[in-house]
Amino acid sequence: MPAAAIVPIKRFRSAKSRLAGTSASGLRPALAEAMLTDVLSELTHAGRLELILVVSGEPAAAHIARDFGAVHIDDPADAGHSEAALLGIAHAKATGATTVALLPGDCPLVRSAEIDATLAGFGGGVAVIPDRHGSGTNGLVLSPPGAIAPAFGPGSRERHLELAREAGVRGSVIEISSLALDLDTGDDLLELSAVLAAEPAIAPATAAAVALLGDPLA
Repeated sequence: MPAAAIVPIKRFRSAKSRLAGTSASGLRPALAEAMLTDVLSELTHAGRLELILVVSGEPAAAHIARDFGAVHIDDPADAGHSEAALLGIAHAKATGATTVALLPGDCPLVRSAEIDATLAGFGGGVAVIPDRHGSGTNGLVLSPPGAIAPAFGPGSRERHLELAREAGVRGSVIEISSLALDLDTGDDLLELSAVLAAEPAIAPATAAAVALLGDPLA
């Protein structure tokens, strides 16, 4: 089944607003750029992805996408994650994709091998990839691409499963450890900093950006 990854990205200056009270406040655009760089670098190694789409109104994101052979879809309205995902889904369907993986640009620890394993074992319908807290959605796999309309945000794990039930398609939860940690809060930053301090090669661009922060919660 031809599969496409869709990576929705906010404009960098608007990204990570919940880090405003930490030492990362002034470096939020740089962090967003670094994380997208690491995510796309890793996704290029996923053999089961035939297409990578970056949906963003951020000019720098368009340049990064092209650097990694991804297709940039402009999102001038920047209306939100779910709305950007729908733009990507429409483009993926037009190219003949039968499966889409909606993946975050703020999970720099993502491993291509886990994406490939998930797609290899996916039998269709809706697969929710939860965040480390278990209630949110860090990834969503849909086959067909329009199986449901994405509805990201707080409590989205159960919301996506309910949408699958309402649509009459199979819904499942797939745990992917490398997608569990996304960067939203100071606690997330502390956890990410600890991981990258021990293994910076996992996400080198993000590790370099985080290293500039000193104490991530100062």
